[in-house]
Amino acid sequence: MERHFNLVIIGAGPAGCTASLYASRAGLSTLLLDNGAPGGKLIKTFEIANYPGVPTQSGVDLAMKMFEQATSFGALYEYGDVMEVTEDKVVKLSDGQEIKADAIILATGTKERLLHIPGEQENIGRGVSFCAVCDGAFFKDKDVVVIGGGNSALEESLYLTKFANVTIVIRRDVFRAEKSIQEQVESNDKIKIIKKHIPKEILSENGKVSGIVLENVDTKETQILSCSGIFPYVGQDPMTQSIQKLGICDQRGYVIVDNNMETKIKGIYAAGDVIQKDLRQVVTATNDGAIAAQHIFHELSK
Repeated sequence: MERHFNLVIIGAGPAGCTASLYASRAGLSTLLLDNGAPGGKLIKTFEIANYPGVPTQSGVDLAMKMFEQATSFGALYEYGDVMEVTEDKVVKLSDGQEIKADAIILATGTKERLLHIPGEQENIGRGVSFCAVCDGAFFKDKDVVVIGGGNSALEESLYLTKFANVTIVIRRDVFRAEKSIQEQVESNDKIKIIKKHIPKEILSENGKVSGIVLENVDTKETQILSCSGIFPYVGQDPMTQSIQKLGICDQRGYVIVDNNMETKIKGIYAAGDVIQKDLRQVVTATNDGAIAAQHIFHELSK
């Protein structure tokens, strides 16, 4: 039997949780779906220090508070692996379920981008990790390499120093991260920095990462850096596989929305990191979720 909700939200990160809070408080029957633990990337973030009004705390703690509030006004949360969203607002799940909605918010976020170099794919989970918070403790007193020069790379490098010795590798000769984070990294004795190099191959022995081949971007000379862990932070790609047939994404796969977070298909919205925008932060994701849910409430009230 097909179920029906006023609003189905796909993704229980900050955008999805905020939308759930606003929609359920407004009296809309709301279903919050996710194919993982609620919280999105918050649960993979060691520390959040730039969410207004909230003192510095772990990403997991903030995620749990958001989720508890998101479901406190009657919204239903379920595990669900969404395979397809149709133009007539039917959500098709991998288990064969089909859920009808008056409106849908896609808040699926992004996934970490791979390096696409030899040795990477086969060593994921064997030394290659995309989550320092999840796996950092496995590298106690060992050497690890972080690839990337943005905020995420440097923040996770700082976290990893609780367990390991860290080398950061960046393509350029300057970081892209905020100045305050750069200063923390540069003053940390457990962090080394290799500039103007790119990863070319991940090496392994006995089924585990043993090192990485780096190439100088100017001279093309290579060197082998011994390590037990590699943490790539080289960007993200939107998780929009379920809406590929709808024609509402840009060339990079991000969803195109208007000021109300609505796509060109009436009743289908998107919010958070998955949409086409310049700044992807917790605070901007919550903003998107609130706008989308409030607009849906007004539209369904007409």
